Amino acid sequence: MKASHLWNQKENLQVKRSDTHALRNGLHILLYQKFTVLGATICSSAIHFKWKNSTIPGSKQAIVAILHKSLADDFKKFCHANSGVLPLLYRSKPGEWKCPSLNSDSDIRTGCLQYRKYEYGAFTGSLNSLKDYSEQLKDMVAFYLGCSSNFEKVLQATAVPCYSISTFCCNLVVTMRPIPESKLEAAVLATSELKETHGAPIHIGNPGLLGIQDLSKPDYGDPVHLHPGDIPMFWACSVTGIEAIINCRSPLAFTHSSGRMFVTDLKNDSVRLGSSREVPQVHCISQDPLHYSMLSAEAEKKIKTLESLIGIDPGNRGILHLLRPGELLKACLSLSHARSVLVTTGFPTHFNYEPPEENDGPPGALAIVAMLQALEKDVAIVTDQRAMDLNKKIIKEAVQIGVLKEPVPLLSYQRECADSALTFLCENGDPRRTRFDHLIAIERAGMAADGNYYNARKVNIKHLVDPIDELFLAAQTIPGITTTGVGDGGNELGMGKVKDAVKKHIKNGDVIACDVAADFAVVAGVSNWGGYAIACALYVLSTCEIHDRYLRRAVGFSQSPKKTVWLSALPSVTKEEKLLKALVQLEVRSGVSASLEMEVDALPFYNTHSTMIEKLLQEVQH
Repeated sequence: MKASHLWNQKENLQVKRSDTHALRNGLHILLYQKFTVLGATICSSAIHFKWKNSTIPGSKQAIVAILHKSLADDFKKFCHANSGVLPLLYRSKPGEWKCPSLNSDSDIRTGCLQYRKYEYGAFTGSLNSLKDYSEQLKDMVAFYLGCSSNFEKVLQATAVPCYSISTFCCNLVVTMRPIPESKLEAAVLATSELKETHGAPIHIGNPGLLGIQDLSKPDYGDPVHLHPGDIPMFWACSVTGIEAIINCRSPLAFTHSSGRMFVTDLKNDSVRLGSSREVPQVHCISQDPLHYSMLSAEAEKKIKTLESLIGIDPGNRGILHLLRPGELLKACLSLSHARSVLVTTGFPTHFNYEPPEENDGPPGALAIVAMLQALEKDVAIVTDQRAMDLNKKIIKEAVQIGVLKEPVPLLSYQRECADSALTFLCENGDPRRTRFDHLIAIERAGMAADGNYYNARKVNIKHLVDPIDELFLAAQTIPGITTTGVGDGGNELGMGKVKDAVKKHIKNGDVIACDVAADFAVVAGVSNWGGYAIACALYVLSTCEIHDRYLRRAVGFSQSPKKTVWLSALPSVTKEEKLLKALVQLEVRSGVSASLEMEVDALPFYNTHSTMIEKLLQEVQH
């Protein structure tokens, strides 16, 4: 069957998302056909194949690296430490020229059509045979690495470091294939379980996020041009191992030459599938720069359930009209990729009291901060200058009662000139050097269309609010910074994304609606619940095998051993009860009633907020 027919067959598979088995089988058929050739160009209309350097069509090939036996154990550890990049098919014994498990009639001295010779890391010549080096090979070990180079490819060195072992260290090398946007998920499904040929992609979108500056200038191979609608998709490449051997600078080493790999007896339809039963899902989390992320269907389902749990309206304020399904998922995927996060909260609704802040916001913000700290991200809080002392006390209490493991940096922002926001967000005001990748506002007073700040009762509280909105407005113009707003009434920073619904459905909405939009708007019945849900969703993503592999670009080891640390960072009824008591002691009041009781937004902590926390944790740990 021709490849184009197989592609059309896949297109015509009217399989529901729930019918995973049938969908996978159809895609596996497609991929096996793709792997029977040594070159492929994926263009916007179909997949076209061509024969290239093939002696045995349909046979699986392997990258070959030969080095001195004294280095073999460390190189094997290097392969295992980066197994997503360097799937080890076979390691020979010293002087073992045959590899019967891969090719019954093999001789590594002649098994490749051409070899490259390296001395102390320098390329010193191409060879058609290694027989002249038979004596040296007696003390050398051959490594055979799985490879997906059956595709015609563009190989690029990235700025992503592999996990180093001894003298073996290098940056990841990737292969890029342009994939039509409509085929992204199909391409991921087709490759995700093929562990011996690198499996799923490690990046989808802007190559600059990998440190690749120019796709038209590949480090290996010929340029591939993107057609309209194509998205760059990157897979790990075993050429990474050759880079590591070069950097090792061993006195003598051999590899195959480009396009002259070791041909095995194994057929591509015998590719061993991985054990994972998870179906990968693909989501766009940024347009500038273009960036997609991945997670399992199970993790996606859990996060959507979290979003549904918090999307109730206990105060009957009409927030159901503000809900935007999927916003929690995309916000947390973006957060998961972030290196440094800035969080802001504080709504001084009680202007006749000191302090004027309400107790909805800080607990949710600290729940997010706690999980970000556990995930080893840089995180800071920015708040009003007049509320610095209060927030310092809140953070100190949070550490003492176990909500936070350590204090979080506390910042303030003032407008001093036209470029104040840019200078705050970027080093020396350079938008190419951002200090933060993601901004989160949770129950933070948001600027209305007239430039004022209003509480729910339409009272202007601008005199109590610093212009932190400017940071979110500036972020809209800086590539690489994404923003999330969490709110429960529409007058919170970031809710500008749903301002039309706020004006139509929320009391006083025509006046109080925040005019500043965030990239993602997480709406909850109580804003604290949105913070709890974000913390829980980040935990779900961190424990998702598919997302973990994608996040670390398939290099290094799984982060799952840190699961206990992440679990301890989740909000709990006990921790949130202690925190609310501490806020009461600091005279931080309930948002609606202004009371100093165990309540938030006039809703009792016990059997309302405590029940919500229990439901969220139950879903996470299900």
